[in-house]
Amino acid sequence: MKLYGLHLLLLFLVLTPVVWANASSPQALEIIRLADEVRSPNRPFRYTVTVLEYRSGSPEPSAKQVLDISMRFMKPEKGVEADARSLVRFVYPPSDRGKIMLSDWYALWFYTPQLRRPVPISRQQRLLGQISNGDVIVTNFEYAYHAELDGEEPCGEKRCYRLKLERKTADVIWPKITYYVEKDSDYRPYKASYYSQDNKLLKEVLYQNYQPVLGKYRPTRILVQDVRYSKGYSVMEYSDVRFESLPVSHFTKEYIQRGKG
Repeated sequence: MKLYGLHLLLLFLVLTPVVWANASSPQALEIIRLADEVRSPNRPFRYTVTVLEYRSGSPEPSAKQVLDISMRFMKPEKGVEADARSLVRFVYPPSDRGKIMLSDWYALWFYTPQLRRPVPISRQQRLLGQISNGDVIVTNFEYAYHAELDGEEPCGEKRCYRLKLERKTADVIWPKITYYVEKDSDYRPYKASYYSQDNKLLKEVLYQNYQPVLGKYRPTRILVQDVRYSKGYSVMEYSDVRFESLPVSHFTKEYIQRGKG
C-alpha cells in the first residue's frame, strides 16, 4: 500500500509541472512566429540600412556603409507559396555603387560590374565591422530553427521568454541561438545570442529603438557585438521602410548580371 501511494506521489510530481507549463505559457513556436512578425512583415517590402562601425571608446563611427534592400519574404497562406529572397544594392560609399548581393533562401551571390557573372559568397563573411553579409538580410526564425521554451528572466525593465533555438538544416548559418522575447507585450525581440555547435558564444544582437513602422512597433536599430572581436561594436539603423513588391524576375542572377537591381 505504501509503495502504491509512493507511485501516485511520484506520478503527481512528474505530471504537475507539465500541466502548469502548458496552461500558463504560450508555445515556443507561437512566440517565435509572433516575434518574427514584429521583426518584418509577411509581404514584400523595401528599406535602407545604414551600417556603422564603432571602435572601443569612440562615440563616433569609424566606418559607414549604406545599403538599399528589397525583401521578398512570404509565408505560405491563402494559396501563396513560401518565398524568401532579397536584393541588396550598395549605395555608400560611392566606390561601392553598382555592387549587388542576391539571396534566394540560404544561397547568396555577389555581383560587381568588374565580374563576368555573380559569384557565390558566404553569409558569415564580414561586410563591415562586426556585421556579416547575412546580418543585413532578415532571417525568419520560425522557418530556420526548432524552438524550445527554456524559461523566463528579466531583460531591462521588462521580463522575457528565454527560448533555445537549434537550426533545422546545415544550410542555416548559426547552429544555436538563445533568443529573448519580451513577455506581456506584442512579443518584441529583445536579444539574440548566437552559438556554435559546441556551445561557444559567437555574437550577441540587441534589438533597439522600437518605432511604429508598417503597422507595428518594430526595431529600427540593431546593435551587434562579435565576441571574437571584443573591442567595439557595430550598429544597423533602418529607415525609409515601405511596402514594395518587385517582380520575381528581379531576384535572379540573370537580372543582376545585366547591371540592374
